[in-house]
Amino acid sequence: MLGFVMKKIFGTQNERMLKRLHPTVDAVNALEPQIQSLSDDALKAKTAEFRARLAEGQTVDDILPESFAVVREVGKRVLNMRHFDVQIMGGLVLHQGRIAEMATGEGKTLVATLPVYLNALAGKGVHVVTVNDYLARRDRNWMGPVYEFLGLTIGVIQHDMDPRDRQAAYRCDITYGTNNEFGFDYLRDNMVIDSHQCAQRDLHYAIVDEVDSILVDEARTPLIISGPAEESTDKYYQLEKFIQRIKCKKITDKEMIEAKNQGTNYEEGYDALIDEKHRNIWFTEQGEKKFEDHFHLTPDDPRYIDLKHHRDQASKARELFKVDVDYVIKDNQVIIVDEFTGRLMPGRRFSDGLHQALEAKEGVKIERENQTLATVTFQNYFRMYTKLAGMTGTAETEAVEFEKIYHLDVMVMPPNKTLIRNNQPDVIYKTEREKFNAVADEIIEAHKAGRPVLVGTISIDKSERLSAMLNKRGIPHSVLNAKYHEREAEIISQAGQDGAITISTNMAGRGTDIVLGAGVAERGGLHVVATERHEARRIDNQLRGRSGRQGDPGSSRFFLSLEDDLMRIFGGDKLFALMDRLGMEEGQDIQHPFVTKAIETAQKRVETRNFEIRKHLLEYDDVMNRQREIVYKERRQVLEGENLKKHVGEIIEDVVEGIILTYVNPDLREEDKDAQALFTYLNNKFSVNFDDLQRQVLSVEELKDEVVSRLKKRYEEKGKQLGEELLLYMQKSILLQIIDAKWKEHLRNLDSLREGIGLRAYGQRNPLVEYQHEAFGLFDEMIESIKDEAVEFIFRLDIQAKGPMTSVLQSERQQYLHPEHAGALPPTERDAPRAVPHRGAPKQPPAERTDPIQRSTPKVGRNEPCPCGSGKKYKKCCGT
Repeated sequence: MLGFVMKKIFGTQNERMLKRLHPTVDAVNALEPQIQSLSDDALKAKTAEFRARLAEGQTVDDILPESFAVVREVGKRVLNMRHFDVQIMGGLVLHQGRIAEMATGEGKTLVATLPVYLNALAGKGVHVVTVNDYLARRDRNWMGPVYEFLGLTIGVIQHDMDPRDRQAAYRCDITYGTNNEFGFDYLRDNMVIDSHQCAQRDLHYAIVDEVDSILVDEARTPLIISGPAEESTDKYYQLEKFIQRIKCKKITDKEMIEAKNQGTNYEEGYDALIDEKHRNIWFTEQGEKKFEDHFHLTPDDPRYIDLKHHRDQASKARELFKVDVDYVIKDNQVIIVDEFTGRLMPGRRFSDGLHQALEAKEGVKIERENQTLATVTFQNYFRMYTKLAGMTGTAETEAVEFEKIYHLDVMVMPPNKTLIRNNQPDVIYKTEREKFNAVADEIIEAHKAGRPVLVGTISIDKSERLSAMLNKRGIPHSVLNAKYHEREAEIISQAGQDGAITISTNMAGRGTDIVLGAGVAERGGLHVVATERHEARRIDNQLRGRSGRQGDPGSSRFFLSLEDDLMRIFGGDKLFALMDRLGMEEGQDIQHPFVTKAIETAQKRVETRNFEIRKHLLEYDDVMNRQREIVYKERRQVLEGENLKKHVGEIIEDVVEGIILTYVNPDLREEDKDAQALFTYLNNKFSVNFDDLQRQVLSVEELKDEVVSRLKKRYEEKGKQLGEELLLYMQKSILLQIIDAKWKEHLRNLDSLREGIGLRAYGQRNPLVEYQHEAFGLFDEMIESIKDEAVEFIFRLDIQAKGPMTSVLQSERQQYLHPEHAGALPPTERDAPRAVPHRGAPKQPPAERTDPIQRSTPKVGRNEPCPCGSGKKYKKCCGT
């Protein structure tokens, strides 16, 4: 109550923040007459003037009003578009590093020109991030004339472009590209073996278009660069044959509670139970026995864990993933359909063996899994920018996530013209058949009135079902779904014409406005009909937002049934019972605020679950991110050859200290110290004779100083022997090879650790804390191993011809992956995806099948005491 009163008196937080922008908007408007009077040449000269003022110590905020006024005037002259005051406000929000929510048709693309130009003046590069290559090209060509008029350079990043063109695009003042390309270029830059091959500069400022799609929807899974792994695909076919024989049952939370209260066994007679609400499947005792008998397994069999995991994935593929909903079969390939946009995503694959399971299910060729070479989440990539901003038509519902993960505030911008769209109440039917009949009637009624209709469906099969119904009634229409995405721009451009009917999946109009044809506004404008509620409220709002742009008239209505997935899984049985009690007849509908509220509550629950999945992924990646930053910083230092000689000297000191403390640590008991073994080890490792030191009485510190001094002297001699240039080159080559090999091995170890860490919960231990602890131990071992091997290799260098530098990470078979839909799996500790291959990659010959290697003794950590009883660390004794 108090909060309501306070809002009435002082306004909402959003209103107060918007009010603070008005003085700056007034300042921009006040400059308009002055800027209008400038000639084209004088206007162009403003860029050099602004840069000079920045060089003299002014800040971008000091020149903001004038720069915005300049861009507004150039927009009028070049594009015949003048920024509205609300667009100036949107530009201010983006410049401040916030998210601007602007309704469809409010001109977000034009808004971005204001902060892009201002921040590009610093000469550090501005990135404009879009959801696909088409929009990157379109926006660059559309807004490019504004920047070119003002003397700025513009580049665009496209998939499969030449590396030199890619570098040139990043050197421009403004660079357009997709989130995937920016992320993969960051990873590729940290895999090159020559600093001249790096593409990106430091990450200065980015504006993310459709920020909810990129930073929320696509952030559930990381970007992965992977290389081939030797693993047979036979098991997927075998598991698919097994899954076809099992007996499954769908079960709800309510049924489980009732069975428990009644003392009945709901598992009896079934091999597996399906929980659609949580997108999970588990095997019963009967199913587990059938599995073990089929594959001749016992729980202690080394194949058991792997086969059990892939069995679960195969069962999910068969029972929870539907063709023409979650994926399509095209050109004998399984291609993912993006659940939020409805677009096909060729080249992307489901993670953790799920895609292979789908390939086995559909009888197409199965691609082998790959090994991770480099990976980063979108969260951690975009948080590296000095300043980040975003814009979209739907961000407010995810404001909490944007603030917690990215520290980005969401500001809802007022429309330029008042929204007059009529959002009609939801209509609910008992069955899906009744709902689709009502939808068809609604479409025909609007069509007869001469109004264009946009029909939103959540999947390909639903859009084609409705299309078939309209064909039977002789109603002309267009279908826009993932099967016909090539015609998207053409279909959308006609969707607002007199009497047009467009049936679309969720991809409807992302980045494209639907403009009303002549006379359509007088008939009521575009009518949006939705055939189902989506799990995320944002997607529903996006569809509604296609109607009523820039003060146009329009309307929207959602048609639902109790057989819809969202209704059925989240409490539809209560409504079903209510309709039965009311004795509702065929075709009769319900319209009640209670029902709409219940649906929104279900949507909020799903959104919360998906947020937890993304947060869960980030918590694990944050551990790796700190390690990745250290390794990439070290690698860049080596790559650029900065103070490499001094750096090698520091590594020598660290390695020598570690060796000496292993053998003659003052904290060791006298009987455990072994000076003889120390000098034997030093002589062999560095090919330098230290026997004379054994006869001298030296403290540990004195011994360390003397050994380091001799090694540095030997290092200097080697430099003279090989030549400083060749030594530098060979050191870089060796260090890069070792860092890359160890990092690759470390990523594989982390993948394995993460896959099994969830089992620690059974021992009342927090899996995340356990993962952090063990990952730190693995990382510490990796760093020690890198230093140890690097020093040994450097001291064994011989004169040789200078050949091309290579890296274990350089391979023609690298795949660039964003394995979608890991979020469709339950949020367990195994959510973090493993690398899987890119469709269309060069085919690998089948690997020879080998029996698994079984450890006969317990694993000994590198820093643990050696089991031989020497008292030394294992890595310095039997583990060398």
